[in-house]
Amino acid sequence: MVFDISVALTWLLFLALFPMAFFWLRRAWRIFIKKNYSEVALKRGLPPNNPKKWAPVVGLLNLVCGGAAVWIIIAVVSGLYPFTTWNAYAGMTIWGKIFADLIIRFQAHPMTFGRKKKTTTD
Repeated sequence: MVFDISVALTWLLFLALFPMAFFWLRRAWRIFIKKNYSEVALKRGLPPNNPKKWAPVVGLLNLVCGGAAVWIIIAVVSGLYPFTTWNAYAGMTIWGKIFADLIIRFQAHPMTFGRKKKTTTD
């Protein structure tokens, strides 16, 4: 095996799966078991008005992606998949998680168009 940029990026992808799987599964644990909704659909560090509504979707997304990352790690170590297969699965898991989080965040924090109305207090 010749060490070049391709090998370095492959190792980087494989080693990056470990912390990603840990953080995704830990977030699912916090949402489902500990009922901590502080990291649900954040936008600029703030949760939506009703984070409990979005908690099952975000928790399930983190659980599925974390489980997929663990499965990919096990498959690579045990040699179940060839390089192109596990590389594609890992890439699709990462990009799918990023886009799904973005879609959930857009749905949890709807954009308001037009002028902002002032609230009057008596």
